[in-house]
Amino acid sequence: MESYTTLQNKAHELCAREGLLDESIMITARKLTPEEAIVNPEDRDFPLHKGNERLMQAEFRGARGQAFTDMFGNFEGSLKDIFSMPLENNFRRAVFVAGLNALMRSLGRTQGTVHCRDEEPKTCAGALVTYIRNKYGDVKITQAGFQPRMIQALAPVFSLRVLDLDPDNIGTEKFGITVEGPDRAAEAIAWADVLLVTGTVLVNGTIDSFLTGKPVIFYGTTIAGAAALMGFERFCDQST
Repeated sequence: MESYTTLQNKAHELCAREGLLDESIMITARKLTPEEAIVNPEDRDFPLHKGNERLMQAEFRGARGQAFTDMFGNFEGSLKDIFSMPLENNFRRAVFVAGLNALMRSLGRTQGTVHCRDEEPKTCAGALVTYIRNKYGDVKITQAGFQPRMIQALAPVFSLRVLDLDPDNIGTEKFGITVEGPDRAAEAIAWADVLLVTGTVLVNGTIDSFLTGKPVIFYGTTIAGAAALMGFERFCDQST
């Protein structure tokens, strides 16, 4: 996975320049309950509420970094450990991504590494409609990842297709849009003018399939640090 090699190398080089590789710095990533992460919003249709995913959180020098993952647990180690370990499963990638987000936040190189709360996802979705319309105009959008408030806001305004990995969502109609599975991904990507992609693809190992040369807007906290290091376009209007 080419993107991961590049990203790990960049993270390692950054730590070396900052003199952090040899420091005895411990980072703990832990899973957050849905209530800790988004504090009981009125709408209960987020993946966090279904229990399929959790937010893992790393803390480094007072800065927090988060990552969505379906393989969660705790990890303690140095930055050198995190940025050199093989990223062979979703748990390891989540540890790497959460740690990177905390590092980048601590260095002031990114913002918005902590998930938004309460009714903020709805506010974010409204801002996203304005952002896309102003920057890209009347475009066809393929959204990868089930973010219900974004689908709800985008569907009345743009031609929209939605991809998801959750079999409970695939084939169901959400806000007038039928959610499609990974078997339709290539077609949906080719159809779109703009890709709107959850940062969780950085954890689940599918990011490279969306880097096709088309405009990609990554959304969410998970990809905050990587977007800053790699120069990816990212939208995350209400995170802190």
